[in-house]
Amino acid sequence: MKEFTKDDLINFLPRFETFVGIDSDGCVFDTMEAKQKDHFHPAIIRHWGLEAIEPQVRAAAEFTYLYSTYRGLNRFLGLCKTFELLNDWPEARDHAALPDPSDLRVYCDSGLPLSNDTLQAEARRIGSKLLEQTYAWSVALNEDIDRNMPDPPPFEGVEKALQLIRKHSDAIVISQTQAVALLKDWYRDDLAKYVSVIAGPELGSKIDHFTMAAGDRYPAHAILMIGDAPGDMATAESIGCNFFPINPGHEVQSWQRFMDEAYTKFLSGGFSEEYQQQINDEFKALLPGTPPWKQTN
Repeated sequence: MKEFTKDDLINFLPRFETFVGIDSDGCVFDTMEAKQKDHFHPAIIRHWGLEAIEPQVRAAAEFTYLYSTYRGLNRFLGLCKTFELLNDWPEARDHAALPDPSDLRVYCDSGLPLSNDTLQAEARRIGSKLLEQTYAWSVALNEDIDRNMPDPPPFEGVEKALQLIRKHSDAIVISQTQAVALLKDWYRDDLAKYVSVIAGPELGSKIDHFTMAAGDRYPAHAILMIGDAPGDMATAESIGCNFFPINPGHEVQSWQRFMDEAYTKFLSGGFSEEYQQQINDEFKALLPGTPPWKQTN
């Protein structure tokens, strides 16, 4: 199992005229629901002693990590947002001692790669109890997922799509799933052979991945991001490239549409403004920005 470094991105050598960056969790692998509900969210409750408000913690975490515009956030960004939502929710705030997420927000906004290593270093540097707790939570979470989570299958149609991409485009994995889980998934199902690099948060943000591997090597219309989260769409918009969404809850249909329709359009010169707007609107309609406990009829 090869572990990738920034040099693999910086020294990337194109073979084709087009480039595809592919997200992993919830996009290629059917991981999101089980990983979040059975591992992430119980660990939040356990590590911060929030059993008294378990329904509210689960609601806030599910909204953040799965069912909103925040879907796909790095785990530390998601944890910070979950705590911020809980601190703003009287039904949670008034019935439990919630952590103040300020130190975590500063870390998340620091520009550092958001990984266990940088989190541990920052916790030691500033002496933050919350960052120490978050590091312990993250390490325990990795161990729990590695030991107890059933192997997540790739969505139906993914391998056929990867085979198609490999014939016409350079491709790498662009993810914020930590490398320990990311590499395990791609090598276990023998999908790593379809991509040149598997990049997680240890190598930077998704924008960093694109910048290092593709920025000076392909025109924007020849770059495609495939993802299942608003952050993936924002990444594509920031670099001006094409974006194809794997719609949450409609993953199999999305991959079939990619093979039947979208990839041909991309290879023909990139998506038209009308087509990009259409698929973006369909995607955004699935992920609201306001939590259900704040919505008014």
